[in-house]
This record gives sequence, C-alpha cells and structure tokens, in this order.
Amino acid sequence: MKSLFSIFILFFIFSAATLQAQQQYTVDGQTYTLNTEVEGTLTLLWNTVEGEYRYFSKKGNDIVELKNTKQNDDYQEEYKETLRQQTSDASVSTEKVKLTLPSLHAFFVTYNKKKDPNFAETEKSIDLDFRLGAFAGVSNSVYTGNPTNALQAVAGIDFEVIDAVKLKRHAMVLRFKQTFETSEYKYSASQFSLNYRFKFVKTPRLDAFVNCKFAALTFSKKEIISVVAESDPPFYYTESVSGSDFSAPVTFGIGADYKLGNGYITFNYNDIVGLSVDNNGEFPVDFTLGYKFNL
Repeated sequence: MKSLFSIFILFFIFSAATLQAQQQYTVDGQTYTLNTEVEGTLTLLWNTVEGEYRYFSKKGNDIVELKNTKQNDDYQEEYKETLRQQTSDASVSTEKVKLTLPSLHAFFVTYNKKKDPNFAETEKSIDLDFRLGAFAGVSNSVYTGNPTNALQAVAGIDFEVIDAVKLKRHAMVLRFKQTFETSEYKYSASQFSLNYRFKFVKTPRLDAFVNCKFAALTFSKKEIISVVAESDPPFYYTESVSGSDFSAPVTFGIGADYKLGNGYITFNYNDIVGLSVDNNGEFPVDFTLGYKFNL
C-alpha cells in the first residue's frame, strides 16, 4: 500500500508542476491554456486541444498559430512561411523544420541563440497528459481455481498518465477491474492495479503496447462447496469465503489504442503470462474493449 500511495503522490506533484508551467493566451479571439516549451525572443507554446497537438509562436505581443492544413491530399506547410516571416531578421532555415515538438524546439533555440547571446536553453520539463476510460469484456480467471474454465464478465475503469514530451512511448495506468460471478463459477473480485505500458508502435492514429501489471490489491469472494457426508443423494456444505490480497503479480498483456473522435477505442488482451503467479493450467482468455478520452 505504501508503494501505491507514493506513486499517487508523485502523480500529484507532476500534475502541479505541469499546471504551474501553463498560462492562458488569446489567439484570434480564442482562449487557450498553453505550455511554454521555449522562452526567448521567439517563444514556442503548445498543448493538446481536443486530442490534437497545437503549436503557437509568440514574438513580442503577437501570437500566431503554426498550421499545416491538408488540401487535395497535400500538406500546405503554412507554418514554415509563418516562421520565415517571424525570423526574417536572422539567418535560420525552415526547410527541414517539421511540425513536431522536438523539431520546433530545435528551431526556436537556434533562432534565439542568434538573436540573444545571453540566451540559455532551459531543460524541457515534463508535461503530463491524462486519459480516462471505461472497458468491458470477458475472462476465464486463469489465476484462480475456476475448475470448469467458466467465462466471466468483467468491466472497469482506466486512468492513464502519459508524458507527452520526454516519454511518449511510456505510460502508467491505474486500473479498477470488476470480475462478476456466474452461476457456473461463484467467484467475484474487485481489483485495483498499477500497470506500466510500453508503446512499441506509436503513430498519430494508432498505438500498440505491451502492458505489465506489477502491483495489485484484490478484494475477492467465492463459494466453496464441500461434501460433508457420503449419502444418496450426497450432502453438501456451501461456505462463502472473502478476503483481500496485495501482490506483485508481474503479468504481461498486449493492447492497442485507435484514435476515434476526441478519444480512443482501446482493446486489451490482459494477463497472458505471469511471472510470479500460477495459473490453473487453462489457456488465458481475458479480452476487454473500451473507450477513453483526454482529460
């Protein structure tokens, strides 16, 4: 429990640091809350707005959005002309600049160093994105007894934390998962778990990842049926057992997020293999489908 609490505290600290680095700006009559990526003669501002990355360039009191619209399947790269106009007083090429945070960061630093000999590049701070989603699916609970290999309905909530600046391929997920008992298998569980995800495929539309569940707090309840006396018919005794368990299961699964609208359709094949837990010998079936959105 101390580990869970410590991680929650770190999340809140990082969140506070992120909020302190943000400020509201009005651009073309629209107000945005933006992060400062590079501050100098030419300041780079950015944020995700409705799931899309938006970049802005500030020189003096003028703020201009850097755009790259698409017409007839061709990108217009308007941002390059905008940057050329704003940096016409220095020899800085925009030819190879891409509309991505690392590329823009390098361009803005180069220009500011030419204009201000005292300009010092500050270390980029983290910027956390938060996603919240719900999911549902089925599982055969292979890490429990489940003698008949019964399928059970599952549902839950994911709270995902992503550093959009330095660790784009990495994420931490706090998951609540409820497993519902069936008439065939009288077992139910409520589980809070901490998960790490590595996104081995990352594109504007699709993320594919490996998920590692490394800590779990589980509250479970099950019925145990015992034969008390051999008779015809036999006499059975049913006992309801409940309890809680905090463990480090170290189980691995895979999943994918596909961007749709302002959020993502998310699919997971959970807990395929476990390093520190034993399964019941059955082939793991644990599939969930859900939807999550940016907070």
